[in-house]
Amino acid sequence: MFANRPAAEEPRLAVTRPPRRRLRRVLASALPVPVVGLVLLVASGNLLLPLRQVVDIEAKMASKRDFFQDPVVERLLMKHGFRVRITNMGSREIAKQDYEGYDVVFPSGQPAADLISRERARANRPVLLYRPFVSPIVLATYREYAEVLTAEGAAKRLSSSGGRPMYYTLDMRQFLDLARGKRKGAQRDPKDGYRWDEIDRNDHVRNGNKILAQTSDICESNSAGTYLGLVAFVEHGNDAPDSEAEAEQLARKIKPLLVEQGLPSSERAETYLSPDGQSIAPVSVIYEHQFLAHQIAYEAKKGATDDERVLLYPSTRFVTEPQLVALTGDGARLGELVSENRELQDRARELGFRSRNATSGATSDELTRFLTERQIPVPTTSADDTRAVLPSLPLLEKMIEIVGDCPDRTGNQ
Repeated sequence: MFANRPAAEEPRLAVTRPPRRRLRRVLASALPVPVVGLVLLVASGNLLLPLRQVVDIEAKMASKRDFFQDPVVERLLMKHGFRVRITNMGSREIAKQDYEGYDVVFPSGQPAADLISRERARANRPVLLYRPFVSPIVLATYREYAEVLTAEGAAKRLSSSGGRPMYYTLDMRQFLDLARGKRKGAQRDPKDGYRWDEIDRNDHVRNGNKILAQTSDICESNSAGTYLGLVAFVEHGNDAPDSEAEAEQLARKIKPLLVEQGLPSSERAETYLSPDGQSIAPVSVIYEHQFLAHQIAYEAKKGATDDERVLLYPSTRFVTEPQLVALTGDGARLGELVSENRELQDRARELGFRSRNATSGATSDELTRFLTERQIPVPTTSADDTRAVLPSLPLLEKMIEIVGDCPDRTGNQ
């Protein structure tokens, strides 16, 4: 009888949980591509990263674009929701042109930033200023030329811990005297400045050009305008001019020391670091970070520093203060991030900048530690150096216009 037959036990289905590492492959074969992507983002914990709102920052920048165009910096900024779109131009050009529609402008020094701040203040539209790092102007040259100047008594080797020195201090008074035809107390026609092959006793450089430092475009560049101020300070007896008449007279006096050797290039550091740089410009005015960034990259690639390129630190010097000028709220957020974020400050040091302490504003010693760890000589300056003073902003502007034959704001010469 079927009724008395014992009931067969229902078979149990055993379900084996696949290992977690196989889950993604199983899903990938069974789900449409968009769903697979969503699941993988959830599994990796990165779901929100691609969906984060990215703010496009419109910026005008001079030489400090080196920092913002660095791929590592770009990734760090994107991580915090910023993408910086850069219009490249010289510092003074930034200040002189319209900057409506921009979130930040970043001239390389204080004079251009002051021009912008004053104009915005007049329009009752104040700005916020950020100083995330510092980079002094330097005279970049090649070892043979530095040694010729040393033998002449116009330069001195700065102390070095083993090996040949990478840094020298340059007596600006003697350097400018050579350009004016004065040597060892004897003065010849000031228009007949000395040439390299005239002071090179050992035939090291074989260069018949006049002894001058070449700058980028003086009408546009902060480094060129700062060097003009430095030359003016030395030529005026270590003092800045006080009146417009004094400034105009001084500008005409120093003009041959700044424009004698033809039209300057738009990017002096690129020329200096190029294979043909030595034949184009034996001495170039650049920023310290540009030289250090080259040495850091060179050491990382070849295990040693570039021994042929060296720096001359003027005995009379300025410390340039690059200022990020925030024109909008988004610009201010970017300024705060760059000034305070540890990863971005670390990267600034890797690019040769002297970073600032976000609290005190003083430059930190971390660049020194960074270079020492990589056995790259650390820049040191003499305690006897003279701190130069720039002319007041209106007088500096007038001097730049005279020396560079610059067009005024209306485009006239």
